[in-house]
Amino acid sequence: MSEKLPKTLTKKKKRVGRGYGSGKGGHTVGRGQKGQKSRKKIGVLFEGIKVKKSLIKRLPLRRGKGKLKASTKPIIIKLSYLNLIRSGAKVNVDTLVEFGIVKKEDAEKYGVKILGNGEVKKKLTIEVPISNSAAKKIKKADGKIVEVNLKAKTSKKKQTRDSNTKKSKKV
Repeated sequence: MSEKLPKTLTKKKKRVGRGYGSGKGGHTVGRGQKGQKSRKKIGVLFEGIKVKKSLIKRLPLRRGKGKLKASTKPIIIKLSYLNLIRSGAKVNVDTLVEFGIVKKEDAEKYGVKILGNGEVKKKLTIEVPISNSAAKKIKKADGKIVEVNLKAKTSKKKQTRDSNTKKSKKV
């Protein structure tokens, strides 16, 4: 009747700095004596004392207000993908999502743009931003292009500010 206990495959994580009974307790709890690393969490870009060779020094200097923000570029759609859409259809974000060319969340977040890679054989009406080379190929296939304003996505705050300045000028 001697039953064996199952083998322990994974050990519990040692909780640092929670006393001697935790498995990794004591005075400095494995962090060393002094310095920034021993006192608190350090940033991702921390590289000790060297500044001349640090990552921040190696990155190009960008000027302006939004220099730390990442730029968002639209999702690129090849012209050859539009052959999946039926002839005579309007090509907008909804039809691109319907035919599985782009995901809805990504299209709303980043926007879409059609580039001139490949050939199109169908007559289509384009209602999304498009490159010049792709526009020539669409027109060659008897398609139509509706002008789309890329800067149509302005915030409500900016619109109200613009309307307030127009009112004040009239008075």
